Amino acid sequence: MAAHLQSPPRTHRAQAPTTRQPRPQPVRALHLVPQQARGSPHTALYTKATTRNPGNFRCKPWNRSCPPPSLLLEATIMRCGRSARACRTLLVRALGFATALTLLTLGLAAQSVATPYADVAVRPAAQTALTGTQLAASWTGPLSTRGRYIVDADGNRFKLKSSNWAGAQGTYEGSGDVNDLNNHQAHQKSDNIPLGLDRTPISQIMADFHSLGINSIRLPFANALIHDTTVVPDAAVAANPQLKGKTPLEVFDAVVMALTADGFAVILNNHTTNYRFCCALDGNERWNSGQSTQQWVDDWVFLVNRYKSNKRVVGADLRNEVRRDTWNDPNWGWGNDHDLNKAYEIAGNRILQAHPDILIVMEGINWQGIPQGMFSHGRPNLKPVATLSNTLIYSNKLVYSAHFYGYTGSHHTGASGGWQNGETNDPRYQDLSLEDLVQAVNDEALFVTQEGQHFTAPVWISEFGVGGRGYDDDKAKAWFKNFTDILVKNDTDFAQWPVVGWTDSNGKPQDNWALINYSADGRQLSVNDPGDWRATDWNKLVNAPSKTGQIPQPNHWNMLNVEYGDYDASKKIYDTQARWSEGSTKEGSCPDGQRLLGIGRSYSHALCTDFAEPKATGGDYVVAKGDVGITGDWGEGYNRLQCPNDTFAVGFSINNMSGNWNRPNMHQLLCAPSTTPLPHDVSASRLVWFDNGDNRPATGGSAESDWGNNDYKGQCKDTEYLAGVAYTWKWNHGGQADALLCRRLPSPAPLHGTVIRSM
Repeated sequence: MAAHLQSPPRTHRAQAPTTRQPRPQPVRALHLVPQQARGSPHTALYTKATTRNPGNFRCKPWNRSCPPPSLLLEATIMRCGRSARACRTLLVRALGFATALTLLTLGLAAQSVATPYADVAVRPAAQTALTGTQLAASWTGPLSTRGRYIVDADGNRFKLKSSNWAGAQGTYEGSGDVNDLNNHQAHQKSDNIPLGLDRTPISQIMADFHSLGINSIRLPFANALIHDTTVVPDAAVAANPQLKGKTPLEVFDAVVMALTADGFAVILNNHTTNYRFCCALDGNERWNSGQSTQQWVDDWVFLVNRYKSNKRVVGADLRNEVRRDTWNDPNWGWGNDHDLNKAYEIAGNRILQAHPDILIVMEGINWQGIPQGMFSHGRPNLKPVATLSNTLIYSNKLVYSAHFYGYTGSHHTGASGGWQNGETNDPRYQDLSLEDLVQAVNDEALFVTQEGQHFTAPVWISEFGVGGRGYDDDKAKAWFKNFTDILVKNDTDFAQWPVVGWTDSNGKPQDNWALINYSADGRQLSVNDPGDWRATDWNKLVNAPSKTGQIPQPNHWNMLNVEYGDYDASKKIYDTQARWSEGSTKEGSCPDGQRLLGIGRSYSHALCTDFAEPKATGGDYVVAKGDVGITGDWGEGYNRLQCPNDTFAVGFSINNMSGNWNRPNMHQLLCAPSTTPLPHDVSASRLVWFDNGDNRPATGGSAESDWGNNDYKGQCKDTEYLAGVAYTWKWNHGGQADALLCRRLPSPAPLHGTVIRSM
């Protein structure tokens, strides 16, 4: 063999790390501290506003409905309301020069934001609304993803311009008589169905939604709704008598049908377990709060099957604002019952197995830690995705999401009233300069849209908002303007919270965060009616120019993580529910149509790609076993796994014969037969050693992101295929992977697609 494939003497080879670094709390491999160098905070708890009196917002969770602070320090993560200030009417802010100047500043500040959209002109005036027929004709379901963009069935970009139609998740705040309006959010009793059906015919609600310029609705629901056989009160559907005598789920069905018939895309959102209004210590903190993970998954499969034939039900938003409960934090990648990353994988693949057409939406961790200065605390959002992303059995169905509100912050719960109420000295988002806000939003969410990385996916800001009429918080107003500018600049998919609220007998909004409020007799008050200061920024957002038309098919780079269990992303294998690697403790396989490109040495992470993918025959996979079928003298002196000629590695397995769970040893390779001959001579082969450190290409797929954090990694070039792995039990290496046999793909390579570049 050529010299570059020969094995030099390894008798004094340095040993790779064999024990994991202590897990930082609360998120492994994240440093949840402010970056003082740029003055930008990182990570915190979002709280949705609740109201006790119309227009007067108070921190409801610390009233009688919540545990007193003296009982549990953890209770400080309870949801806080908006600032309590006297309401006064404000003039609508002129757009003009101030907007242009701010956008110019934003353009300079946003250079660090991933894949920024080209400079855009703002058109604040509301455009002519599409009718239901026009909206329906403008796109074709189902939806998928291509790189950072969501596309329709024809491959055209479909930007989610959404709002949240709340109510079916419940409005009861947890104490007192459930029939007393005073015990419901903003004195609005939804009866566990979308708000407004008691006040306005659903056909008019559809028309009002169109007038806002939106094309999609995030539709929250509680797991309780699926099992609720109680008939809704007639009064709850007084304006829609055709819905009388129906259960909450049947009303939900009618709402979904009305929305999709009028052309709206619907994203189902599992908001809560019970009917308590989110979000406090309310039994809804995690997906498995008040229910098992299995029940949660089963409910999702039931619901997506229910709407499977409706191609305008486009997404499953798996869980809302996962956060700390009384005693435990959620985590990302620890493999236990609190592991959100693991739960998303389980649910996402089960849903796609039942309904391959639907988007899977994964929101990051909303809060970890006790919000006191002596404890680590913060809001990770999507930051953990940077080193541990998700891989589903369909790589074009994943969307990430995050929530931002001005009165919360990277480390701020959003509470007011001092430490007793969970308020910390950390800055709120609305306290940040424009430059620091741009950086925070990028660090916590929009970085995921960066092209060509293992985490690349669309990001949907599925909740944001602020009070409108009567709201007098100048900082919040400035934040809303800056934040919507960021969304415009980055051409970001969005969903405002909420779309529907009530007005009282005096015509005053009971929840002035809503874009549309209805009186008891059905009169409408919209954000576009005179007197709502948000109109300028809202119409700037919904009318902003954005990328349209055909989106090219991208290449993918996806992670495998078999650290805590099997990770078969191949649908072919997933569907069989049978393990392919006999005698292994854990196995992983790439999504169908992808191949193995890289392996981590100690923690069982790997990288897959479809770049220049050789086409598999579709025949049976071949399992390569230790020192069987080896050709040539590559890796001489080492144990070796080698795929047969004209096959390429698509999976790997490990076991723990070393007796050290932090040192998994290589066991087998899974190899797929190629439809065309693959080069396997010396000139097409090279060894990639990574026992002393990372050995990855300087350019190419996922070069700017770490798919094996705190580990030595070996990675073939994008134009190569992985044909073998060398490992040894010598020198206390414990059978861990030491080198990859990488071989050149046929030239010219049949490219699967093109990488989407920045516009």
